[in-house]
Formats: sequence, C-alpha cells, structure tokens
Amino acid sequence: MSTNDFRDLVAFKDLEEGQITSFSINGTSVVLVKDGEDVHALGGKCPHKEAPMEQGAFCRTEKGSVLVCPWHKAVFDAVDGSLVEPLALEPLPRYPVEIVDGRVLVGSEPMKREAPLDRQEDESVLILGAGAAGIMAAITLRQEGFAGTITMVTEEKYRPYDRTALSKTVLLSEPEKAHAPSLRSESFYGQNRISVKHGRIAAFHPATRMATLSDGSVLTADHVLIATGSRSQMLDLPGADLKRVFKLHSEKDAEDIARVIDPDQAVTIIGAGFIGLEVASCLRQRGVGVTIIADTDVPMEKHFGREIGMRLRQLHEDNGVAFISDAKAVKIYGDKKAEGVELDDGMKLPASFVLAGVGVTPVTDYIDGLDRDEDGAIVVDHLMRAAPGVYAAGDASAILHDGKPRRIEHWRHAQIQGRIAALTMMGHETTHLPTPWFWTQQFGKKIELLGWGEGFDNVSLEGDIKGFSFLATYLKDGKPVALAGAGHAYDMARAAVDFDGFVQEKV
Repeated sequence: MSTNDFRDLVAFKDLEEGQITSFSINGTSVVLVKDGEDVHALGGKCPHKEAPMEQGAFCRTEKGSVLVCPWHKAVFDAVDGSLVEPLALEPLPRYPVEIVDGRVLVGSEPMKREAPLDRQEDESVLILGAGAAGIMAAITLRQEGFAGTITMVTEEKYRPYDRTALSKTVLLSEPEKAHAPSLRSESFYGQNRISVKHGRIAAFHPATRMATLSDGSVLTADHVLIATGSRSQMLDLPGADLKRVFKLHSEKDAEDIARVIDPDQAVTIIGAGFIGLEVASCLRQRGVGVTIIADTDVPMEKHFGREIGMRLRQLHEDNGVAFISDAKAVKIYGDKKAEGVELDDGMKLPASFVLAGVGVTPVTDYIDGLDRDEDGAIVVDHLMRAAPGVYAAGDASAILHDGKPRRIEHWRHAQIQGRIAALTMMGHETTHLPTPWFWTQQFGKKIELLGWGEGFDNVSLEGDIKGFSFLATYLKDGKPVALAGAGHAYDMARAAVDFDGFVQEKV
C-alpha cells in the first residue's frame, strides 16, 4: 500500500502496551493503542461530547478489547471503533495503520465503514416513548441493518433530547437558551425512515401488541418497546397545585422554571436527591437564594455514604445553599401562586417558586396484563422481554438482577437497555447488562457511581474527599457492591466494563 497519505507518528517500540496515546493528524485528534503486535488507530474524541479518549481506558474483556470514554463511559471496540455501549450514539472513526521499519504510519483519512445488509424488511417496530431507551433502540435497529418500519410515539412536542442536561446545565442559561441538546437533528429521522408521532398513549394490550392513542388512532407492530419512562411524583401537601410549584422532568418544565428565575429572589427546594441538589447548584450559580428542605441531615447518604454525603452538603453550604432537615414542609402558601413554604415548627419560608424533587413513578398505567414490580415498572428478563414481541426498557422497566426486579433510573442504563431490546428484536446475542453507572455534577464537581443500588454496611475510602479526588468501595458482608469516584476517570472507566475484575484487584 502506498504511504503517500500516511503520517509517520511514532516508533512501535515507544508505544506502551495497552496505553492510549494521543496524536494529531492535520489538526484531527487520533489515538493509538498498542495491542500485542498490532496497533489500533481511532478517533481521539468521543462522538458524544468530544471527551479526550486518551484519558479513558483500554480494557480486555471476554468479547475482545475495548476503549472506554472517560466522561460518560461510552464503550467502543478497540479494533474497529464500533459502538459497544452508549452514551455515544455512533462509532469512533477508524484509521488505517501500517508498521514499516519499526515505525507506525497512520492514514490521514478514516476508513469507510461497511453498511450492514438489509434485513427484516417486512417487519415493524413500535416504540412507545422517545427518551433515552427509545431513541437508542431506533438508532441501533438502523445501525444493525433493520429495514422494516420504525414508529416512535411521544407526548412531548420536542424531538428526543438529552434529559440529563435539564438539571445539570440548562438552568444555567438565560430563558431563551434554556433548551436541552437534541440527540439527533430533525433530518435524521427522515433520512433513517423513523416516523415520530406526537400523542398520548391511552392503552396498550400486550396480547395483540396494539396501542391506542388519545385521539383514537391505533398502532400495532411485530415488535413493541415500552419506553415511556417515568413522571415526577407530586407533593402531597396543601397548595401543591398552586402556580409556581414546579417539578423538573421535561424540557417544558425547564422552560417554565427558566422564565421565572430571578437572582433577587429566593427559592425553596423540597427534596435533597439528585434533582434537588443539581438544581440548587444551577440556581446558586445564577445568584438565586436557595433553601433545601430535606428529610435527612446527610444528603445522598443512601447512595454515597455518610462521609461523601456530608462533603456534598458542605460544598453546597460553602456556596450559599441553606439546608433545613429538622422540620418538615406542611403547606405551600400563596394566593393563586406559590409565595412560600410553611414548616411544621411554624416557620414560613418566602419563595419566588417551589421545586419538588421527591422522586418519580413509572409511566405504565396505560398497560394491562404484564408483570410489574411494587412501583408499577414492567418486569423484564436480561433481553428486555416482557411478553412475546413485547419489550420494556428505561424507567418504565425493572430488570431481574440476583433474582429481584431492579429499576435503575439512569440515562446510560436506559440507553443500554434500549440497545439490548433492539438487538434482541433482530435475533442477536447480547452481552449481560453492565453494572449501572451514573454521575452527578454540582458546583463544577463531578462524582460517579457504579452499582445496582444494593445496601452497604461498610465503605472503604481512598484519596482526598475534601479535594474531590477519591475512590470509594462499598461493601456488603465483605463483598464489594458499588464504587464511587471523583477525579478517578480511568479507574471508573475500567470498572464500568469489568466491575468484578476491578474490585477483585483492589480487595
């Protein structure tokens, strides 16, 4: 092969086995990985948010070698760059490599990826919902060569968007810019023959795979994916139905909140979970006064343990957030719109608006005849199957793990479930569900967590909690069940694809 279009980047002997090394070709970032006698050359930026792949991890798994994105744990095949697990929605570019006289030469243009052969032309897929699980399923079907019809149904007026941004970044913006990033352009759906229908689902009958919308129209398909997600729980308080009592679960919610943010006013947040804390971070960075009413003095203790939970509280208090955990909200008062919150000790907290962050409920009340968990989520097996031709993924589903149904309310997990459901529809063998991963970002500090939400009785901490550079291992009866980390992107990337192997090395 001619080397005219190749660039001499490095001596083969200077590459360290398994080390991701970054280079630039004509201003484009490329990473090289030495894998035995081979060198793989792939795009240097994750297609999701352009994270630098050299900060990620190269891992060998039972199914082959992979690269893991350091930021949001997208997983790519280390040989050809193909997508193995989201958050990314497309593969890494792959570049041709030649080793000549001990030098590594890399082509300046990425290799063309062969399109899969069309298959299942006469079949149809109906996706109920257009969130993380639904859009990932649709994208996977087309990427894998599904040539039949795909229809998505959504209540929202927007095309599928990045819901994680609502509490992390959207409220940092002025009202006219308070929008979550779209996951795909409008043209994508037409180009890929994905029909998006807007409407509310009134009923779904699994036996006939027939969905009825509120306008009376009826849809059916060979394969149906239930991916309608969840809805925010409402406060069970007098005054909860007043104007300016908000939840944050949709793009419209974010728009409504953005319109009334006033740096000269104070806000009360009821609930100190992920949504409550992340919104508090955004509002304080906009100059808004924030008080959080929590049912515990240690926020997120159930997830992170007491030490990390206390550090999170200190982070918020250092940035001007006030916490109330020794009194409960009993009433939201105001004339037509919320003007404040009354506590059970008689104190009144004036507020320009109130945000409820008290959890979510699966949206499955339109479905008859499927097994559910205690919260109403549809119980599925490891291939996301709920019934013949019927699948469920995301917040609307509960997957069996260690014999118990588990509902994992996280974006990446929903995407992975949607991808597995799509692969199952196409008859592909899929890997086991990876350990669920999610992250929170507050006042510029990021904490990652890997785990199935099991309880723990001990925490082994390494590093500097105060400086947000730590790794925590959570144990139950001496067995590692979860990991949390800040400033440990490489370790968390490795653990994301091989949790058991990683924790065994540490124990």
